[in-house]
Amino acid sequence: MQRDQLADFLRRRREAIRPAEVGLADSPRRRTIGLRREEVAMLAGMSVDYVVRLEQGRSSQPSTQLLGALARALRLSDDERDHLFHLAGHRPPPADGVARLARAGLVRMLDLLGDTPALVLSDLGEVLAQNRAAVLLTGEHSGYSGDRRYVVYRWFTEAAARAVCPPEEQERQARQFVADLRAAAGRRSGDPTVAGLVDRLQAASADFRRLWAEHEVAVRRLDRKTVLHPRVGRLLMDCETLVTPDQGQQLLVLTPADAETRERLELLRVLGIEEFPTGAAGTSVR
Repeated sequence: MQRDQLADFLRRRREAIRPAEVGLADSPRRRTIGLRREEVAMLAGMSVDYVVRLEQGRSSQPSTQLLGALARALRLSDDERDHLFHLAGHRPPPADGVARLARAGLVRMLDLLGDTPALVLSDLGEVLAQNRAAVLLTGEHSGYSGDRRYVVYRWFTEAAARAVCPPEEQERQARQFVADLRAAAGRRSGDPTVAGLVDRLQAASADFRRLWAEHEVAVRRLDRKTVLHPRVGRLLMDCETLVTPDQGQQLLVLTPADAETRERLELLRVLGIEEFPTGAAGTSVR
């Protein structure tokens, strides 16, 4: 771990970012160049004291999870993110596969979308980043581990995951999940991560086995779905999916499909974030 170089890099990247780039107010009275340490701490979900110690070269070695959070908070490019990992004494996340971070350009798009719910997902359906509007709509998805980090796995193994979808739409939603996973499996033929996920799903769910056997393949670009929100009720959302050229990551943008949904989303923004029922919050995000 190169503490002094890590401290210098983090400090310079913090000073290079304008608050507006990360959705924060930029007052003309502001004296700080770039972001404040407490703002980085808030964006990264860590203590201000730890950010201070990192920038002063006094910290213990940060984990890969903390580095990922810092990379997102500081809007690092892929090259800058890899450099951050090297300075901290870790191998960077692979260029492809399930462990990678959301691309910096996609994270910036999340910020620009503002009050429009949007998420960045991997090709296997892991939520890699989401803006505040998406957290309000679908809940926080960053805390999952193991197979639960895959939306498709939660859908087929947890009843609460399907509760946000009306019963009459659940079969269509399930087919879309499976068809999308089938497309990813085709692109990543021979990848043990994908094969292992499919095997575990087949072992865990009879519904998944039934649909997987039908060999439907589709990558969704446009969809309309109903979300049963625990606080504001039924929401009809149009879902637009933008896929990176290598098809490794997706930007999912959700917009209200009618006036009633628009009004309910406005109410949700006023109400703010409140704890969702355990396991039920917006699991169906694709």
